[in-house]
Amino acid sequence: QVQLVESGGGLVQAGGSLRLSCAASGHSFNTYVMGWFRQAPGKEREFVAAIPWSRITTYYADSVKGRFTISRDNAKNTVYLQMNGLKPEDTAVYYCAAAVHDTRRPDVKGEYSYWGQGTQVSVSS
Repeated sequence: QVQLVESGGGLVQAGGSLRLSCAASGHSFNTYVMGWFRQAPGKEREFVAAIPWSRITTYYADSVKGRFTISRDNAKNTVYLQMNGLKPEDTAVYYCAAAVHDTRRPDVKGEYSYWGQGTQVSVSS
């Protein structure tokens, strides 16, 4: 069993920054692909970013590329999402997710077995 707990959400003005954290407990964290997804009211949950255990490659949705940075500290079992240049359209509940196998589609929700409870990010204009 894996538990994921997100933190770091909040209200920020457009152009501001936030850093989300996701603490993982349970199975070997080093074997996971970790991802961030978000869901705005009335919309589908969408991919934001992902990082494999090796941290060699990172993946981003086009909408956040150049503004968001995903990273992980395997020693602390924690994954981060640094969000800069926030826009009102980034407003959503952000979810951390863990895939317990390698995947060639880290942008697909179905690849992830475990999910956190979500943290709200609100960006005012």
